[in-house]
Amino acid sequence: MQTEILYRPAFSMAAVTLGPNEEIRVEAGSMVSMSSGITLETRMQGGFLKSLARSVFGGESFFINTYRADSRGGQLTLAPALPGDMFVLELADEQLMVQSGSFVACGTGVEIDTGWGGAKTFFASEGLILLRATGTGPLILSSYGAIHDMSLAAGEQVTIDTGHLVAFTAGMGFNVRSIGGLRSTLFSGEGLVVDLSGPGRLLMQTRSQDAFLAWLIPHLPKQNSSS
Repeated sequence: MQTEILYRPAFSMAAVTLGPNEEIRVEAGSMVSMSSGITLETRMQGGFLKSLARSVFGGESFFINTYRADSRGGQLTLAPALPGDMFVLELADEQLMVQSGSFVACGTGVEIDTGWGGAKTFFASEGLILLRATGTGPLILSSYGAIHDMSLAAGEQVTIDTGHLVAFTAGMGFNVRSIGGLRSTLFSGEGLVVDLSGPGRLLMQTRSQDAFLAWLIPHLPKQNSSS
């Protein structure tokens, strides 16, 4: 499987080339186009309970679409719902914690599950929930805005607004807290933050969907109650 990210960073699209009889798992609604000879099968990944956990706790689709190339191979193009960047990580028998809305696709050697023991959630002021990606193979992620890639050394720490967190290495130390006191949390425009400590890798997005909505909603036309 080979993946090329096109049109980055604002309106990225992933062009995925599959080898003969190769498969890729894709989040529902992410397929833009596919070449002839590729077939689609909709499955529950990991059985009913894990699929239910992904849907209820992870905010993802109950079913995963599996695209399979024929003996000639083929190509798919994939894109997320929101404008922004896309990123390909090659997992090598490792685990990555991923913001649920950032998952786009993965190879068949990667399992996607809700994090923290398979059924727990990671809540924040923006309702952030993390999925756990485990295994070996490509993992395609998306972000709202551009992706900023960081590596933390052992003991190094960074504080991130939860609305900007995309993914981080499982096993990194973390602590979720409010920034400032109650007044700051309610009126400063900032909510909860997460302190992450290395060693490990983390991905951040340069824009926050919730911050955009907070700006947009007051500017929407108000419905006339008399109409």
